[in-house]
Amino acid sequence: MPRATASALGLIGLAALLIGLNMLADSRLAEAQLDLTAGHIYTLSPGTREVLSGLKQPITLRLFYSRDLGARAPFYDGYHQRVEEMLAQYVRLAHGMLRLESFDPEPFSEAEDRALSFGLQAVPVDQSGSQVFFGLAGTNLLDDERVIPFFQQARERFLEYDVTRLIYELSNPKRAVVGLMSALPVDGDPRAMMMSQGRGRAGQPWMAMTLLRQSFAVRSVPLTTWSIDPEISVLLVVQPQHLPEPAQYAIDQFVMRGGRLLLLVDPRSTMEADTPGPNGMPATDTASDLHRLLDAWGVAYDPKQVVGDLTGAWRVRASPGDRMTVTDYVPWFNIRDGINHDDPATADLAQVTVADPGYLALKPGATVSFTPLLTSSPRSGLIAAETLAIDPDPAAILAAFKPEGGPRVVAARVHGMLKSAFSGPPTPAAGQTRPADLAPFKDHTETPANLVIVADSDIMADRFWVRVKDFFGQEDAEPFSDNGPFLANLVGTLAGGDALIGLRARGSADRPFTLVDDMQRRAEAQFRRTEQNLQKHLEETEKNLANLREGAGQSGAGQAVVTAEQREAIDAANREIVTTRQQLRAVQLALKEDIDALDQLLRLFDIVLVPAILTLIAIGLGILRHRRRGRART
Repeated sequence: MPRATASALGLIGLAALLIGLNMLADSRLAEAQLDLTAGHIYTLSPGTREVLSGLKQPITLRLFYSRDLGARAPFYDGYHQRVEEMLAQYVRLAHGMLRLESFDPEPFSEAEDRALSFGLQAVPVDQSGSQVFFGLAGTNLLDDERVIPFFQQARERFLEYDVTRLIYELSNPKRAVVGLMSALPVDGDPRAMMMSQGRGRAGQPWMAMTLLRQSFAVRSVPLTTWSIDPEISVLLVVQPQHLPEPAQYAIDQFVMRGGRLLLLVDPRSTMEADTPGPNGMPATDTASDLHRLLDAWGVAYDPKQVVGDLTGAWRVRASPGDRMTVTDYVPWFNIRDGINHDDPATADLAQVTVADPGYLALKPGATVSFTPLLTSSPRSGLIAAETLAIDPDPAAILAAFKPEGGPRVVAARVHGMLKSAFSGPPTPAAGQTRPADLAPFKDHTETPANLVIVADSDIMADRFWVRVKDFFGQEDAEPFSDNGPFLANLVGTLAGGDALIGLRARGSADRPFTLVDDMQRRAEAQFRRTEQNLQKHLEETEKNLANLREGAGQSGAGQAVVTAEQREAIDAANREIVTTRQQLRAVQLALKEDIDALDQLLRLFDIVLVPAILTLIAIGLGILRHRRRGRART
């Protein structure tokens, strides 16, 4: 066979092979990807894959993005590309149950009207009234709607969580049921409402419960129950004071069967201490605990110790009878820096207020994961709860307070396999009988349990996070802390199940050059030191020049007489000022020299060096192949 014919057939065969490999890759490897980013921001979590594989009905996602936004803020072009790529992965993994539509809502267009009808946030970009959009709207077959009003840069780390939650809620449109067990009147007190005759908020549900009812169906659970209704997704237990053994067993078995628990215990309930009892006097024993359950689940909690904190402490009257002097009341404090911003429930919170809280810790040897959500500052310490029981003196408490041993965990997520705190159903008390339909006993969880424990029940009380005013017959709530959203977000993540609880903050697509940033910080620090020295020298020289000119301007006849020495000194000072200013400009110019040099090096590496290396490798392989062929012929 002639060499030319053999070469032609070889090229045809190579082309056929490449086409075949391309078709195979397109059909078999379309979903394959290699994510080499630092935070694996392009890799969907198992929780998202679980939600997408379990979609129960078709869902349509509509992405609205104004191209004008990217033109004015280039960051959003990259962010939009990331959102589009992520949603494309969602569509592929949903196997036909998810459809994506994209719109550019230009001014006065039908797409803009549609975006506004979905309730997306319109952001003005100039004084002419032009508005841009960057949001997501989802609908299901029942015309239920869920939206992300605007993809804010601050929530980029929670992009996957926000989108997955939207899809989950559309796939499960039925409201989650929240069970409420509480020794406090958090859901209202009809008796107190009747006594107040409708004046004020006495007897009304706490605002935190009003906020919960906006998203969930709340069902009351008696404190004497033996079991929890399986329809309840999340059980909210607030101030479980002296809870009967059957009720503790009910909570334990609810968790063993996969139920989600939000537990609020307290070493001293301020609200209970301030509420008169049936005899007209407030209770003195206001501590709550579920020691049997917490001990079995690996969580340590001491109901006799209250956490105080100098950082964020409330300012109150120094003593009950003092109306003029104020002081720090350390058992009541605002938490700001101690908020876990890597958890979806607390990511957007700025401040949470606690009152007489306790603290939590993981017991030695416990195998569950323990994730702090709220933490006191390093300037916190412990106060014996009994010292706060009756008319606590803020000034005396502050004087005796010792900030040591901090920070301490006030609220935490607990996740893992748990064993029951019981060996079987408890024995009924005298005169009681065990329900005949009681579910069989479970001694451990089949899947990892998910619960949140907060060592403060006053976190729900209105006085510690919201001011409620009457505005022409309507209640106007003005929050000053994020306690209500904190509780609503916790219930939301728990109600979403394992798939949503497992989603955490991811990395940002914005990857700065840390080496460049470090060089810039070091260069700027050096520049500032040099600049200060030169500026100080310049000021001294200018001051000397002013003194020289003032001295040269004095004469007995009212005329300026400048001696040769004075003229020489003035000229020298002027030259010194010019030289110093030149040095200042030189230092300012040198500030960016190292950064510019590194930038040029990186550009050279990206544009020239990498292709050059690949070219050299290809040439080397070609030479090696040619030599092998030569040896084969000989």
